[in-house]
Amino acid sequence: MSKLKAVSAGLRQIPAGVWALGFVSLLMDVSSEMIHSLLPLFMVTTLSASATAVGVVEGLAESTALIVKVFSGTLSDYLRRRKVLAVVGYALGALTKPLFAIASSTGVVLTARLIDRVGKGIRGAPRDALVADLAPAHLRGASFGLRQSLDTVGAFLGPLLGVGLMLLWANDFRAVFWVAVIPGLMAVALLIFGVHEPADHQTRKPINPIRRENLRRLGAEYWWVVAVGAVFTLARFSEAFLVLRAYQGGVPLAVVPLVMVAMNVVYAVTAYPFGKLADSVSHRKLLAIGLLALIAADVVLAISSHWAVVLGGVALWGIHMGMTQGLLATMVADTAPADLRGTAYGFFNLLSGLAMLVASGLAGLLWEGLGAEATFYAGAVFCVIARAGLAIAPRVRLPPPASAGPA
Repeated sequence: MSKLKAVSAGLRQIPAGVWALGFVSLLMDVSSEMIHSLLPLFMVTTLSASATAVGVVEGLAESTALIVKVFSGTLSDYLRRRKVLAVVGYALGALTKPLFAIASSTGVVLTARLIDRVGKGIRGAPRDALVADLAPAHLRGASFGLRQSLDTVGAFLGPLLGVGLMLLWANDFRAVFWVAVIPGLMAVALLIFGVHEPADHQTRKPINPIRRENLRRLGAEYWWVVAVGAVFTLARFSEAFLVLRAYQGGVPLAVVPLVMVAMNVVYAVTAYPFGKLADSVSHRKLLAIGLLALIAADVVLAISSHWAVVLGGVALWGIHMGMTQGLLATMVADTAPADLRGTAYGFFNLLSGLAMLVASGLAGLLWEGLGAEATFYAGAVFCVIARAGLAIAPRVRLPPPASAGPA
């Protein structure tokens, strides 16, 4: 009972703006995942698209988001206006949803996906920088953990709602896509009326973040965090391979998407507790434990494709995500100057995203050439490389967790 009271007290300390941003992420993820979890099937069955076309659409969409992230983060530092860029990004995401519902060709879907990913790229870095701006230093880990947890709740509620409506409405993709418009618009409204940017942003002198002397202020500590985040991503690759592994084990096709629901449930449940823990323990040690969880997940997934074993590996994967994703976001905030946080998150997201593209491509080649086991064992090897990077970290000074006081 005392533990529950402590958790409740900790949650009440988190600023209202951070809570609002978390629910904005939740609503937009519900909206997006209702569509994205069904989009490949919609393209193949309704629009008669090929698997190659599906891959091209997804690849172009994600690449677009990566490029935009750097520019939006830098622009938010220059303008000293993070919220307005976040609103633009979320609004673009919400306004694309009707395009999926009326799409009559792959070209329309591609246009909608590109605009949607531009919106994601615009909002990502400014939103994370805004969380760092709003959260007191001693609650920064808990704040990022809470936002990540609420975001992930949306990531599993969206597919569940989409599957339920498909069953209710006899596989009417377009009707489901129209429903997805509603939570998207709610997310934009909540951001506009429920989040207020810190007042000191109005008084700070604008800077040019990409000037050489400003970029030099992103020191060795920050770039070490970026490097570790990229190697972590290489070790993790795309969660799509979890779905493929479950399908190999004989899980019925209609139920396979629930693998991602299970992973996101574990992720959502663990993100806030581990985020709060990051405010009081060594970040390096917590990252090391997170790597051990990912190694365990890779090994479990490599040894068998039986559904029960796969489920165990997926749960470990979700624990790793809960331990590390909010923590890495916190470490970026801790190691970057406050007036360059948008730029810092832009570079971090860009390099992590590029690492994800490389990792997923390599995982696909290993899967086709050597089998699923080789893919997951290779992930474990990258974990070992990341662990070696943590071992040499004493040459780089990381800030200790804050014990109290404002940001």
